[in-house]
Amino acid sequence: MTDPIGVPQPAVVPPSRRLLALLAVAAARPLAGAGPRRIRAVLHLLRRGAVPATRQQAAAARQAVITVSPRCAADRSCLQRSLATALLCRAWGTWPTWCTGVRTDPFRAHDWVAVGSEPVGEPAHERGYTPVITVPPLPLTGNRS
Repeated sequence: MTDPIGVPQPAVVPPSRRLLALLAVAAARPLAGAGPRRIRAVLHLLRRGAVPATRQQAAAARQAVITVSPRCAADRSCLQRSLATALLCRAWGTWPTWCTGVRTDPFRAHDWVAVGSEPVGEPAHERGYTPVITVPPLPLTGNRS
């Protein structure tokens, strides 16, 4: 679903975060096999109660996912990688914007997480996709003191 991105250098993931990252990767695998409607419905449910992720939180989640999973680090695993990143953020109490999109010349599909409208951890050649489905964080409501 994506152009080659190369395998990033592995990072050290603390044991406390390693287990959650592995669980997020495991949960993302069957979800990646579902259809777009099912994925969107599941993500809409999971984002409830989470605060918007910062760029640093989303980048840390993405790095943890690609460090613990060679499959997610592979250049053609953007769907599972983006889902696992969103799930790991959720386990930490945050939510990035999960996106799937296309570009036409040449035609390609790609999945990623973003903070605001900026993709997190995506190389320059993975820019320029038009989002087709996005699952952003819910707006913060209520009075926070």
